[in-house]
Amino acid sequence: MINNKTKYIAWLLASSALLSLNGCAIVDTTSELVTGVTSYFLGGEDNIEPPAELVEYKAEIELDVLWKEDVGVGSGGRFLNLDLVVSYGKVFAADREGLVQARDVNTGDLVWETETDYQFSAGPGTDENIVVFATSNAEVVAFNLETGEQKWVSAVSSEVLANPVIANDIVIIRSTDGRMIALKASDGSELWIFEKSVPALSIRGTGTPIIVSDNVIAGYANGKLLALRLTNGKSSWETSIAIPSGRSEIERLVDLDVDPVESDGVIFISSYQGGTTAVLEIDGDVLWRNQDVSSYSGLSYDWRYLYVSDTKSHVWQIDQGNGASLWKQDKLYNRGLTTPVSYDDYVVVADYEGYVHWLANSDGRQLGRIKIADSGVDAKPVVVNNIVYIYAKDGTLVALKVRLL
Repeated sequence: MINNKTKYIAWLLASSALLSLNGCAIVDTTSELVTGVTSYFLGGEDNIEPPAELVEYKAEIELDVLWKEDVGVGSGGRFLNLDLVVSYGKVFAADREGLVQARDVNTGDLVWETETDYQFSAGPGTDENIVVFATSNAEVVAFNLETGEQKWVSAVSSEVLANPVIANDIVIIRSTDGRMIALKASDGSELWIFEKSVPALSIRGTGTPIIVSDNVIAGYANGKLLALRLTNGKSSWETSIAIPSGRSEIERLVDLDVDPVESDGVIFISSYQGGTTAVLEIDGDVLWRNQDVSSYSGLSYDWRYLYVSDTKSHVWQIDQGNGASLWKQDKLYNRGLTTPVSYDDYVVVADYEGYVHWLANSDGRQLGRIKIADSGVDAKPVVVNNIVYIYAKDGTLVALKVRLL
């Protein structure tokens, strides 16, 4: 099996000749549904290339589990965007059934826990006062960062699958119907709304916006990258990142479903079937495009390079300056990889079976791996003070550290 987003895309490509889908057309994507539809249209499961089997190799590092805890049921087997955030000495996470936890970053001990009836679908987002989650029922909920007490709840227009982002006392919410909503962080009241139509065919999910220089920057399913003013939602610039091509809607699908990242005034973003692109933050001018590396998982960066898990679960290192591909790790093919995250001399990525892999950032070779859960991992690994935090789909929350052999 492969991870939920990969399964969704397989089903989407097989069935879109009969169905027009938008970002909120399919709420649940079960393995039974995917298998049945792809078998019907593509002639059986054998047409879907299996994930690479893990092979033994000589490990160059040893991985220690510092602590391991559970956050309820995790995502409950659904494709959601429930991540973790490490902030103010705590690890924040929630599960699908409304459980919110704050745990000590060093020990994993429970600091506070709040049980609710919300069906969380995205989050968290934090500032110094609140931790914010969003739901499948179009709600945004804020909790006190120190106590877990609910502070406010606000209704938005549709399900939210992008993590809330908070800056300058403004909470930015991106819903699956194409709207960007700004809420007041103190009470959840609405400040402004920006609307953008969603194409008939798109990948389920929406990238989390980033806030740079008082601009909210986000990619859309039509291949456009937009910058809106944080204070009023007015457009600052719009750039075509991925140009649709081909005859069918499937061939023309270029969804910007990953979270953009920013480094030194340059925005980097990948798209499905549209490559990876760098643009200037100030005006959206395109600096370079690498058409060979497309992604719906995500990308990260260090001082010089980008790291991307592409649509085939190859991990790439790309030069930030010119977009050149420097190395590719292809031994994890089709393993439903998360966003790869770089720190020190390592690149860390997790897969659909609950394995976490360490790669060398010099050449991409495998250094070590550890299985941390019986389910897959969709959430991006988080690295703080050389400790790697992983949140698996079954609710397993773990802190890992490297020890050299």
